[in-house]
Amino acid sequence: MPPPFDKVLIANRGEIAVRVIRTCRELGVRTVAVYSEADRTALHVRLADEAYPIGPPPASQSYLDTGKILEVARKSGAQAIHPGYGFLSENAGFSRACEKAGLVFIGPSAESIERMGDKVAARRAMAAAGVPIVPGLQDSVEDDAELEKAAEEIGYPVMIKAVGGGGGKGIRVVRDPKDLLSAAGMARSEASKSFQDARIYLEKVVETPHHIEIQVLGDRHGQGIHLGERECSVQRRHQKLIEETPSPLIDEATRQKMGQASVRAVEALGYVGAGTMEFLVDEQLNFYFLEMNTRLQVEHPVTEMVTGVDLVAEQLFIAAGEKLRLKQSDIVPRGHAIEARINAEDPATFLPATGKLRAVEIPSGPGIRFDGAVFTGLEVGLHYDPMLAKLIAWAPDREMALARLRSALTELTLTGVKTSAETIRGILDHPRFRSGRYDTHFLESEVDAIRAAEPDFALEELASMAAVLAALEKSRSHLKTEATSSAPSVSPWKLAGRRAQMRGGR
Repeated sequence: MPPPFDKVLIANRGEIAVRVIRTCRELGVRTVAVYSEADRTALHVRLADEAYPIGPPPASQSYLDTGKILEVARKSGAQAIHPGYGFLSENAGFSRACEKAGLVFIGPSAESIERMGDKVAARRAMAAAGVPIVPGLQDSVEDDAELEKAAEEIGYPVMIKAVGGGGGKGIRVVRDPKDLLSAAGMARSEASKSFQDARIYLEKVVETPHHIEIQVLGDRHGQGIHLGERECSVQRRHQKLIEETPSPLIDEATRQKMGQASVRAVEALGYVGAGTMEFLVDEQLNFYFLEMNTRLQVEHPVTEMVTGVDLVAEQLFIAAGEKLRLKQSDIVPRGHAIEARINAEDPATFLPATGKLRAVEIPSGPGIRFDGAVFTGLEVGLHYDPMLAKLIAWAPDREMALARLRSALTELTLTGVKTSAETIRGILDHPRFRSGRYDTHFLESEVDAIRAAEPDFALEELASMAAVLAALEKSRSHLKTEATSSAPSVSPWKLAGRRAQMRGGR
């Protein structure tokens, strides 16, 4: 099959830009990278066929500047733009601007992005498609008296949610009526700053839920399929840390019902591209639509590992107008996969960390995948998301997948910046997680126990530094011994070549 495009611009950075570039290369598609001044030496810049600067480090002046990105697309001759996730991936205005410029936006239509980005409109659309939704309002509410009346009718506890929300922003849980109006004010303020949309609505709180999502694909010919579920309940402030598939909670019957409901929604909406239907699932396995992400998800590798499907490749062919290359019967998940997000953060406070990576060692071995854009000398700043990489493990069953991920974490070295690696290790070792008996409140309720199991980070940092220094000293000693050797068979030219090889390998 010929490549879906000749040249694609990736309007993103970091590991997702690298991820898209690799699939494009496999398909014979040339790639165009864009970069801010902070990313001049970034890995995605080195790997792309072409790279263009687009401005200062702040995202608002570079990666979110649609005019600059479209100008690079015109200058480079790109036919399509892949937005990755974050930044402009769910920006309906950017999707329209691409279409107006004669470019293919590798994602859904602007209309789909708007409909599913508006949480109230999305709830109405899902209800119309026969997908169960969390009990709550079908419209936004602005009047305080109306808000109080609605909360009483729904029944406490209630969740205040931003209509245009995402990424955990504009959400407040209210258990006491006296806290409702102050929480609503904070939610409106946060929503206004984050989404330029202060509208809010109410949902009933589903107690001790699991957050489970279904990966879907839809084409321009009205066909849709699902690729199974992902369990995403290990969260901090609504941000995921660990994802796995299959879920240790749901059974096959529930899995089939959730998948079928998701495909019904895709086909009813005329949705095109990769997307994710997100659900809350209670202990009785009742599931309720939460929201739809109209883009590729950070956690997509676990689905790829168990299905063998390259989701980025499918995105490209769908965007080029091809029919789905897969039927539902082709999707036969095998084994278990689990992903850990490696964030640049202080494990003691969960605040973002900065610094320069002094040493990088990437794990490998059977079933191990590392999606990242890290390298020795990388400057980690505060301009962008703190996620450095994703470490993924696959195995025939969950127990072995956990063992492989735990082993891979011991091999991972990112010296110079504090990361979430030890927090991930603490979670993997926790009895509730190992048994699969965890929900969205797990990390919040067990954080003290997880931290208590973590080693002394200062001592670990010193140990890493000592290991690096020891390796450097050993290398220097080897060179010195070689240089002073009296063996007549080693010429100065050969000796110089060896030194150059050693320098290049460090």
